[in-house]
Amino acid sequence: MSGTPVTLASTSFTRRALLKGAGVAFEAVSPGVDEDAAKASLIAEGASPRDIADTLAELKAVRASMRRPGLVIGADQTLDLDGQLIDKAGSMAEARERLLALSGRTHVLHAALVIARDGSPIWREVRSVRLSMRRFSEAFLDGYLAREGEELLGSVGCYRLEGEGVQLFDKIDGDYFAVLGLPLLGLLEFLRLHGVLER
Repeated sequence: MSGTPVTLASTSFTRRALLKGAGVAFEAVSPGVDEDAAKASLIAEGASPRDIADTLAELKAVRASMRRPGLVIGADQTLDLDGQLIDKAGSMAEARERLLALSGRTHVLHAALVIARDGSPIWREVRSVRLSMRRFSEAFLDGYLAREGEELLGSVGCYRLEGEGVQLFDKIDGDYFAVLGLPLLGLLEFLRLHGVLER
């Protein structure tokens, strides 16, 4: 084992839990990036939701790696509905509208990972997952929102697949870990290749 330090440039509870659960020793830090300003600039330039996720992941990794030794992991996730970027809901009323808009439709989540060292990106991956929501009743939706509460506002799609949110879907094509915001398999292989984890 190399003893190379690993930093996760994210304060996301889910990302930290996934990395810890996979047996990776790391320290989590805030990436120190104004995501809203960066996203607004990218949208103004006409960037696609996939490219926005990739660019933000790189920005987080690079920014944090300027002040951290070793390997720094940056991650971002965007929701793409027919080519349009959908942002996080700001209230439970907005979450209800969001889920009604997604009901019976297919959207794509783009989960991007970038690893940087000494201020430069050295590895990247974007995993895109297609999620088809079933047509659910408003009674189900209202019960779901009441049970899940404001924790849903932390998810761009207003659902947690690892919880009751799985009931919203009838088909999911792609990497489960990408839906949670951290595509693990490629990342773990990279860490093995670089001696952070045993091969």
